[in-house]
Amino acid sequence: MIEIEHIDKIYRMGRMEVQALRDVSLRIEPGEFVAITGQSGSGKSTLLHILGLLDRPTNGRFHFAGRDVSTLNDSQLAALRSGEIGFVFQQFHLLRRTSALDNVNLPLVYGGIRDRHRGLELLKRVDLAERAQHRPNELSGGQQQRVAIARALIRQPRLLLADEPTGNLDSASGREIMSLFHQLNAEGITVILVTHEPSVAEAARRQIRVADGCIARDETAGTSVTVPALPQPTAKAGRRPGLFRRIGSYFTQAWRALLLNKMRTLLSALGIIIGVGAVIGMLSLGTGAQNSITNQLSSMGANRLSIRPDAQSIAGVRQAIGGISRMTQEQAEEILEKVPLVKATAANISTRGQVVWGNSNVNTQLLGTTPGYEEIFDVTPIVGRFFTENENQRRERVALVGRTVAQNLFGGDINPVGEVVKINSVPFRVIGLLKPRGEQGYWDADDIVIIPLQTAMYRMTGRRFVESIDVAVAESTMVDTAQEQIFRLFAHWPKIPGVVGAGYRIANFASMQEAFTSIFRSISILLATVAAISLVVGGIGVMNIMLVSVTERTREIGLRKALGANNSDILAQFLIEAVTLCLGGGAIGLGLGATLTFVGALVTGWSLSVTTGSVILAVGFSVAVGLIFGIWPARKASLLDPIEALRHE
Repeated sequence: MIEIEHIDKIYRMGRMEVQALRDVSLRIEPGEFVAITGQSGSGKSTLLHILGLLDRPTNGRFHFAGRDVSTLNDSQLAALRSGEIGFVFQQFHLLRRTSALDNVNLPLVYGGIRDRHRGLELLKRVDLAERAQHRPNELSGGQQQRVAIARALIRQPRLLLADEPTGNLDSASGREIMSLFHQLNAEGITVILVTHEPSVAEAARRQIRVADGCIARDETAGTSVTVPALPQPTAKAGRRPGLFRRIGSYFTQAWRALLLNKMRTLLSALGIIIGVGAVIGMLSLGTGAQNSITNQLSSMGANRLSIRPDAQSIAGVRQAIGGISRMTQEQAEEILEKVPLVKATAANISTRGQVVWGNSNVNTQLLGTTPGYEEIFDVTPIVGRFFTENENQRRERVALVGRTVAQNLFGGDINPVGEVVKINSVPFRVIGLLKPRGEQGYWDADDIVIIPLQTAMYRMTGRRFVESIDVAVAESTMVDTAQEQIFRLFAHWPKIPGVVGAGYRIANFASMQEAFTSIFRSISILLATVAAISLVVGGIGVMNIMLVSVTERTREIGLRKALGANNSDILAQFLIEAVTLCLGGGAIGLGLGATLTFVGALVTGWSLSVTTGSVILAVGFSVAVGLIFGIWPARKASLLDPIEALRHE
């Protein structure tokens, strides 16, 4: 099974060299029971570690089960340890806050055997079935050592290595452990143990004494006994389980590790919690502010162009606005007819008017317009209807009132539709109540009365020209194109000879809305960036705590490597632990962000909600933080030498 020739092992500590083994040659056959003895510092433990593939010799040749070990890389050595060798340590090396059964099944994480019930069977064999769910601190020293032996047997190894297995036990427990080793050897397992106790060494059939790094004596007592071989393992030695199965196991172990220090875990995740909550809260607040401004601009007329007469010049003399340019309803109809991108137009005039009903009267804005105004400004009445073009042409005395006017005139309980009011002493029949539009800057958009344009011009004001023409474009992306086409119409509109300039100007409200949207988008990004900084700070905290965790769990890392874990297993486990920490913090941060959003909605009165995009961004960022800031501690853990890790204090 084992053949070593001229093995040397030299440890370098700075400029000093310590030779632990010198020209050691040894051959161990399958089924042997070997005791390696010697004084402290003689090199016996170093020899055991080399035989168990935990350490590499400096010089010499080593064959294990016919394979040249010197040609194997770390991952291949880990696979060979996992499938062929079981370890029993003097200090037991059981994971804290982990049940005896889970400790026994730990090597299955790094092997290919799927029969997890075998752990319970092995605990029954070592008379600990009733203690399967107990943690190490609830077991005696002898019981802990028996759990360690059961763990060493879980992969059905051909070689069992024990380092001072009775050193920390009382004599009765020591006899029980040695009896168990004899039973295992009788079943075909090769047993090699290191001990400094003569009584333990005498129980072995072969004794090898090491002194000053050399084999001083190699004695065999009696004749070797032929022993039956163990059944073949249910999976080939070194075969790796599926990726998803390993990842699921890593997440379970990561969760257990984080629960070992609940307060430290919570404090470590605090930066992630605050960062995720701030990202979600700030994005929701920025989006709510943007939507509020967008809605206010939309209530003024979405996709709208407003055309007004512009001042013109004659012989270099600037004239007053409206002094020359004149617009009519016919020009509004011409725009609707000749510009295909326009879906509605409305010609307007405005003035102030005194509205009287019964003993109530209000002074309000009076707007004369055409039916297209309803579509342009989305002012469909909540009660009643809008007037028609036929009513406009017939100069009907019909009116629609805003909410503020209705409350001041009629109170909150009377439906104004059908009521007759006097506007500047002219009777009008109310045919509709406009839907609320709210305040727009310093102007109350609900303090208004709308009447037909022709009625306003010929029955109320005596005007023959309109003040403005509002235009609604069918597609928001085509507003600029429609504006250019309307500019071309200006060339054909009436102008006095000698006038310089187009005579008309266009206000593009889509550009205004786009500008506000861009501003609030920038503000949202700024807020999210500030919140993301706290995530980065939280990530630094996670990295620090993971580095501390690696230092505290160095012996655990050595144990896992001794049980078959390779560098990638350790890297994945600690990286997943960092990601799990950040994911947990992110989940709590989601709740914090939702709470901030709810409170913000109550305070501002805006319609705020947690968007899917903000959740994906925050959670994705927290996972990225776990990956980025967890990679260094995880890599540091994966590169630890198993022997140095096991010796760590």
